[in-house]
Amino acid sequence: MISVFGSLIDDREIELVKKCMESQWLGFGKVVSEFESAFSAKYGLPDLVMVDSGSNALYMAVHLLNLPPNSEVIVPSFTWVSCAHAVILAGHKPVFCDVDLLTMNVTVETIKAQVTEKTAAVMVVHYAGLAVDMDPIVELGFPVIEDVAHALASTYKGRPCGTLGDVAIYSFDAVKNLTVGEGGVLTSVHDDLVKRGRTLRYCGIGKSGFDSVSTGGESSKWWEYNITEPFIKMLPTNLNASIGIGQLEKIDALQERRKEIWNRYKNELKNIDEIICPVDEPEGDMHSYFTFSIRAKKRDMLANYLLEKDIYTTLRYHPLHLNPLYSATDQELPNSTILNLEALSIPLHPRLTDYDISKVINEIIRFYKK
Repeated sequence: MISVFGSLIDDREIELVKKCMESQWLGFGKVVSEFESAFSAKYGLPDLVMVDSGSNALYMAVHLLNLPPNSEVIVPSFTWVSCAHAVILAGHKPVFCDVDLLTMNVTVETIKAQVTEKTAAVMVVHYAGLAVDMDPIVELGFPVIEDVAHALASTYKGRPCGTLGDVAIYSFDAVKNLTVGEGGVLTSVHDDLVKRGRTLRYCGIGKSGFDSVSTGGESSKWWEYNITEPFIKMLPTNLNASIGIGQLEKIDALQERRKEIWNRYKNELKNIDEIICPVDEPEGDMHSYFTFSIRAKKRDMLANYLLEKDIYTTLRYHPLHLNPLYSATDQELPNSTILNLEALSIPLHPRLTDYDISKVINEIIRFYKK
């Protein structure tokens, strides 16, 4: 089966994980700090804090903004459930907005359509790695949370995604451009938010007992600690960070492979009348090529045909406003509804062979020639 998403792990990551295991220090430790420093330097980010998942980083991001209780946070409907869950778990209400049909990103217009007197923040998602047009959104004056889960290495007007709003998160789960197995990062242009996040990730404890000893803590009772506020444990591990360091060493090659696959799809599928390919980034910007999401006539039939040919595809994502959990099923967001009927992510990841890519292309062409 040709998978729709995937990562590429080789001997280097295995070597680093083995070294970590031999050290007998599997949990949170100095390798995490090494990954944080390397990731920050690679992508020109301000200070950041690594946590155990991108979803938890989203929850932390909303929490750090200290919004008034029961605030409304505008969230794209066409995104992953963690975006809405983070808002709810932080004690607020997600209000879903539509996306642009071509970019599949939120716009200032789709956001403004949902603004009320209770609106306290906006969450943007750089879908598939294409940067949202951020300047008009920032000018609305609300705190902006950037979900950069798809947008590793993406830029907007020369600036890295993740530095365009107030607080941002990256995701490193098993299918992302850079994987650590499961993990995430929170970053912010506001130093105080990252500093607070670093404290929060360990149940609101500033330092562990070992940290206090190793850094020359003043107290002779290093097992005592100060809890700044109650919070969920979100510590990443040295094991995860070891994988991340290995991934960073090859990330440019992984990104280049993604771009090659993207360009092949664009060039060889563009003449199929029944398909609309995703748009490229504006000149001067950079794209991460996380997923290649087409809009296809007879989408469901195409997906099932490809599955019969051992090619797995998926809808990324089922619009949240159509999910009864959020009590928003009567909301009209026409573009998200169209995407729910037409959008389909086809395989794109660096483990694909040239044969795999040719098979995907040829089977799509064959389907529409029938």
